[in-house]
Amino acid sequence: MAKRALISVSNKAGCVEFARALHELGFEIVSTGGTYKTIKEAGVPARYVTEITGFPEILDGRVKTLNPYVHGGILARRTPEHLAQLEEHNIGTIDVVAVNLYPFKETIAKPDVTFQDAIENIDIGGPTMVRAAAKNNESVAIVVNPERYGEIIAELKANGQVSAETRLRLAAEAFTHTAEYDSYISTYLNKLVNNEDAFPQALTMSFVKAQDCRYGENPHQKAAFYRTPGAAAPGMGTAVQLQGKELSFNNIMDSNAAFECVREFVEPTAVIIKHNNPCGVASADRLVDAYKRAFDADSVSAFGGIVACNRLVDKAAAEEMVKTFLEVVIAPDFDADALEVFAQKGNFRVLKTGGMPEGPQQGWDMKAVNGGLLVQDIDKGRIGNDDLKVVSKKQPTQAEIEELLFAWKVVKHVKSNAIVITKDKCTLGVGAGQMNRVNSARIAIGQAGDNVKGAVMASDAFFPFRDTVDEAAKAGIAAIIQTGGSMRDEESIQAADEHGMIMILTGMRHFKH
Repeated sequence: MAKRALISVSNKAGCVEFARALHELGFEIVSTGGTYKTIKEAGVPARYVTEITGFPEILDGRVKTLNPYVHGGILARRTPEHLAQLEEHNIGTIDVVAVNLYPFKETIAKPDVTFQDAIENIDIGGPTMVRAAAKNNESVAIVVNPERYGEIIAELKANGQVSAETRLRLAAEAFTHTAEYDSYISTYLNKLVNNEDAFPQALTMSFVKAQDCRYGENPHQKAAFYRTPGAAAPGMGTAVQLQGKELSFNNIMDSNAAFECVREFVEPTAVIIKHNNPCGVASADRLVDAYKRAFDADSVSAFGGIVACNRLVDKAAAEEMVKTFLEVVIAPDFDADALEVFAQKGNFRVLKTGGMPEGPQQGWDMKAVNGGLLVQDIDKGRIGNDDLKVVSKKQPTQAEIEELLFAWKVVKHVKSNAIVITKDKCTLGVGAGQMNRVNSARIAIGQAGDNVKGAVMASDAFFPFRDTVDEAAKAGIAAIIQTGGSMRDEESIQAADEHGMIMILTGMRHFKH
């Protein structure tokens, strides 16, 4: 029985060369629509699919390959019984199927896409052929990735056939291709059916492996980083590594935490992260000054840390960064002089995001639990002057409000229970992850030292008792910003008034577990 290949591709990269090579190896080429035209215009002999099926394309091309003369040739096992049935019905076998699908993902990414455009780019015949060929991988090679064309031709030239091992690997890749494709459609339609606050009954998502990690949280753990396909907003998902050794799981987690914190700020700002918590955050007129102040805020913790900046990193900032051991710097861009400085430390990882995102982060926050997945909205909560409620007798100045808002932006990115103390838009002390709030405050106050006098304090949630306010007053804290909402709010407000402190409520909590 003559060898036959069916080629019907949306992505036509390399399809002419593939078809020509198959033809030279004795394959009859069958094709459809635009692929057929492309192959024929290149001078490669091919048959239009309607010659095989004996039936025209109908319904504006919606039906062209859904036919027993196509699927019988793909699905038939090469057993005497199946081959006899093919012969009885005059159906030829199809040995190679090269199919990739309508560009649904690319279509819905267009800002002016209509629902009808999206629907017409839902492929039906393509996935059916892909799944059929993958199911029958004992006899058929299914190719969904143009990068595989050369490998297929090489095996055919060397052995006269595609090996069973390769066919199985191609089948796995094919089912991944269709599963990913269906996840885009499912997500798109669910967003139309459900309102923005609803979560779908079944969650299907697709991620693409970007790289293996150096290791996981610990060297005995393996890890990999997967990107969201089509992610466009600058961040960890778009970051390009310009230099340095391979990233570990912790490097990526901390780099993401640092960048998500620094995006909160408009002024030139540097954030230093250690173990997923900011240990130093500062804003200044120049990035180099912001970094120096962030580093000085807790130089001990900064050793081996991750730095994020919200501006292009210049030579002056780079020269400060290389003075100590850091793991990663992530920023929208770097000038040539800065990269030369970093090159002196070849293992130092440099990540370029290509810009700063506009507005708060979008999407879902997901955390795996044993046997399941927790999904919630990203914490997009932001507040401004109009959202603040002054509850103390003492009223804040505009400068004090700006300082309190700076501290509030930082505390959002600290693990709960979280307390942050700042002065002149620079962190002095950070208390993170303690089992009670007053201990977090004591840690932050201890870090701040003598500089604590006249500083401000932010708490990621309300005070259940007045003890934290009393500790802050004893240290010399001038103003506090907190969520409010405790049954004992009045006790905390009374404590602030007793100590002559400013207290502002936000009405918004920022727990981070």
